[in-house]
Amino acid sequence: MKTVILIVLITFTLLSSGKKFRWCTLSDLEQRKCAELSKALTTVLPLAAVNSFARISCIRAHNTYDCIDKIRVNKADAASLDAGDVYSAVKLYGLTVVAKEIYDQGNCVFAVAIAKRGTLDIQRLRGARSCHNGARWTSGWNIPLGFLLARNDLSWDEAQPLSQVISEYFNASCIPGVGVAAPRLCGLCQGQKSYVRDKNHFCETSSNEPFYDSEGAFRCLKNGVADVAFLDHLTIMSATESEQQEYELLCPDGTTAELTEYSTCNLGKGPGRGIITRHNFQKITNKFLSVIQHLFGRKGKERARFELFTSAPFGGKNLLFRDATQHLQLLAEQLEIAYVLGLDYVALLKGLGHEGSSLDNSVVRWCCISDAELRKCEEWALSIKSDPLVCVQANSMTKCIEMIKSSEADAVTLDATHVYIAGRCGLVPVAAECYGGDCAPAAESTEETGKLIHLKRKAYQNYFWKGCMPGADGNLCKVCIGDSEVEGARVSSRCAASHNEHYYGNMGALRCLVGNPSGRSFGDVAFLEHSNLLQNIENLDSSGWAKGYTAIDFELLCPDGTRAAVTEWAGCNLGPIPPSTVMTRPVTATKIYDFLMKSQESLGSKLDSEFHLFQSWKYGESDLLFKDTTHYLVHASHMNYQEILGVSFFQLAESVFNCTPAGILDFCKQDICASSLN
Repeated sequence: MKTVILIVLITFTLLSSGKKFRWCTLSDLEQRKCAELSKALTTVLPLAAVNSFARISCIRAHNTYDCIDKIRVNKADAASLDAGDVYSAVKLYGLTVVAKEIYDQGNCVFAVAIAKRGTLDIQRLRGARSCHNGARWTSGWNIPLGFLLARNDLSWDEAQPLSQVISEYFNASCIPGVGVAAPRLCGLCQGQKSYVRDKNHFCETSSNEPFYDSEGAFRCLKNGVADVAFLDHLTIMSATESEQQEYELLCPDGTTAELTEYSTCNLGKGPGRGIITRHNFQKITNKFLSVIQHLFGRKGKERARFELFTSAPFGGKNLLFRDATQHLQLLAEQLEIAYVLGLDYVALLKGLGHEGSSLDNSVVRWCCISDAELRKCEEWALSIKSDPLVCVQANSMTKCIEMIKSSEADAVTLDATHVYIAGRCGLVPVAAECYGGDCAPAAESTEETGKLIHLKRKAYQNYFWKGCMPGADGNLCKVCIGDSEVEGARVSSRCAASHNEHYYGNMGALRCLVGNPSGRSFGDVAFLEHSNLLQNIENLDSSGWAKGYTAIDFELLCPDGTRAAVTEWAGCNLGPIPPSTVMTRPVTATKIYDFLMKSQESLGSKLDSEFHLFQSWKYGESDLLFKDTTHYLVHASHMNYQEILGVSFFQLAESVFNCTPAGILDFCKQDICASSLN
């Protein structure tokens, strides 16, 4: 008991005289539970603290946004909200998140779609009646809409409100909190209507709307009001036997599954609820949560008197906190919201316009990895007529992956190895390059030939005396030369994983083989793709890099120890590799694909066009933005990255990265839902 007294006394030293700790509630039942919490505290605390804890009060709010506003203007201090509302509270209202609810399987929840058995599948949702746990909520809005947008089931012109698009997709809905912009989205709700605000509960995010929250969305389905309900998996974990017999999950592949199979049949996963407060009240809120959890949590010393994560004694569910909460994870101060809610989730919210309309929502931001790519991209932007393109610069493909995942860029073309990395980071394919012939985008059908570049560097360092492998270090950079003979520029770009290193890429490896214009810094063997090899040899001379070289000056090294002419690559190579692929975030896949098809149609290979999407030598390099040998781009967003890479290459990449550290993969693991529910 001494420990408890110490914690409590510290808390109330921080509470200024006469200051109440005010919890915001959303229903009469929450008011009851909050009041009982206050009574329990005054009962178990020492006499010295009774007067202070007796001043903790429960502030009744009309809905979740009323709670946010009350906290913002210092009329309440804290509340537990869905992650979607947490994001809005932080980004739009200047509040902060102090703790997260942790469930059996971590902080995250699965978003599921439920229907009556035999009535529906995920591919026949258009025209259905739907109930959702809340507008802009993780499992009822954000993840389902991201899923539908990624599949192109929803066609959204971002000049149009997303709520209007949804109202045209579903026949009728109940989405509590959606507002008055799209009345059809409240058409199925059953809360009391009134012109008096405090008596109007229709389509509101409070328990006075019967179809509010995941329990309410499931109730809407069970009452026969809707055909499908969108909610989180925590609600169906307690489904009765009869409910499990009557209802089923709708899976992304068009099949259905038992309610118990939510971990494999879901629309995605995202963060659960969080506790918000004002910035200047974070320390006090943190300590208050520590006290009540220590006393009344799952392992609380006074749990027999009051249970923090139980609502049944008060006649409801999920009052103050989710009943499934195992404990509260207290957060450090000043954490970026992306690292509280997850990189993928925050990028999704930005894509859905949660911060309001912005230029970023209306443009495509293409990631460039060199000055030459930036020049080509800028001319691309000037050449297109309708869709705005913005060019952003990174120093490598891995940095582009980070920027896309963090919603700082939207798309980039990646080689096969980086497609694997991007896929592991949650990005998805949009389009694959076609180099002629039958262009099914899979490893077995591509004509590209070469070798996986990011093999274990230590093995290379021990095998080769020195070399140039852009993006590496040590001996593998000693032959690299950077972008000029000027010392300052050389140091900054030397061994860079971009065209700013003259020995980067297929043309760069060829330059390395013959050495720089002075004849120094050369390699004995070059590992590269056969792509455009003859043209690149010709360009050695025409670009002034090295005079007098023709195809007969080079030969291929074959796996059997023989040699062959460079034109005989089909029979003398180290193995096939998949095509380069454009990658993006799931929610922007359709937007990027539509943009690429319009660009390809107007700029791809028209002879009268001043700009050519698949030509690069005008900018002093080869294979900028896309490979120069690309004939056209083919649709790939219906495939996952494993299918793009093919079985053999995917297995090779798996074996390499399982034993070789890659910082980008560590960056991607920071996403809170990437590890907590696997």
